[in-house]
Amino acid sequence: MIRFLEDFSLKQHNTFGFDVKAKFCFAFTELADLHTFLHSNQSWKEEKLLVLGQGSNILFTGDFDGLVIQPQVPGIFIVKEDRQNVWIEAGAGEIWDDLVQFTVDYGFGGIENLSLIPGNVGAAPVQNIGAYGQEAGNAIEIVKGFDLKTGEIVEFSAAECEFGYRSSIFKSRLKNRIIITSVVFILEKFPEFILGYGDVEKRALEKGEINLTTIREAIVEIRRSKLPDVTELGNAGSFFKNPVVSVKVAQDLKQKYPSLPVYPATAETSKLAAGWLIEQAGWKGYRDGDAGVHEKQALVLVNYGNATGQQIFDLSEKIKQSVFEKFGIELEREVNCF
Repeated sequence: MIRFLEDFSLKQHNTFGFDVKAKFCFAFTELADLHTFLHSNQSWKEEKLLVLGQGSNILFTGDFDGLVIQPQVPGIFIVKEDRQNVWIEAGAGEIWDDLVQFTVDYGFGGIENLSLIPGNVGAAPVQNIGAYGQEAGNAIEIVKGFDLKTGEIVEFSAAECEFGYRSSIFKSRLKNRIIITSVVFILEKFPEFILGYGDVEKRALEKGEINLTTIREAIVEIRRSKLPDVTELGNAGSFFKNPVVSVKVAQDLKQKYPSLPVYPATAETSKLAAGWLIEQAGWKGYRDGDAGVHEKQALVLVNYGNATGQQIFDLSEKIKQSVFEKFGIELEREVNCF
């Protein structure tokens, strides 16, 4: 199935719910359709490009004057397995949380802590989504796609994806060049659970034996208690990255602010809780018109109804400046701004 539209509304394709439009939009469910479109419509090379899934990590500050490409490739398949592992391939158009549910139902571990993260499978490697001690990159074996520059079908190993904290080669050097069509995950039949973040272990124990199902249920419960539902209140989840600083900077801040959450990152660096920094700077629950900061989670900026993307962006700038003035820490946006 293919679809090509002009003056395309993106209101239902960004979780902030901004009523913006794209000059052109091309959606496809099979790689062959993408290949045909690109070779029969050479004018696309003159357009600004944006690869878009559900728009769960996007901030549109206005209309997009270019071509939006939407990979809607479906399917979740078990490719192969051995005694310890199973390899699952998922189409870029599949809902991420549907994939997590699939793996938990079959007893395969490795992405259960990433339950309820919004977005499509194709976006997972781009952002290297992560939560509660797990990252998608740790479970990805191969990313399959199409190279817009060379016109070739390509595959990337996990090492070639250059996964980092909320980053990958697809978000940096190959941004909007590689159209991801599917992702192959390697999962464990006998997983070691990651329970040391937040109340995950406590909540899972309350539900009985600790297993993939109770861990998923615990995380879904925690996320729903802290984060607004994108179908009810426009947002893009965590708006800022947790800053990574030197161990010494973290220790100095911890000494000055004992309640500051600090997590190990590498031997030389530590990760700070951006939400805590924003809350301590006085922004939690802040609202200016319909642009605001969520009352339960300061890391989430929200559209209460009729805010514009520019208003959300301007609010994020004020928050960044405020946190820097108070703590000397430079916040970095996790969302992509257009």
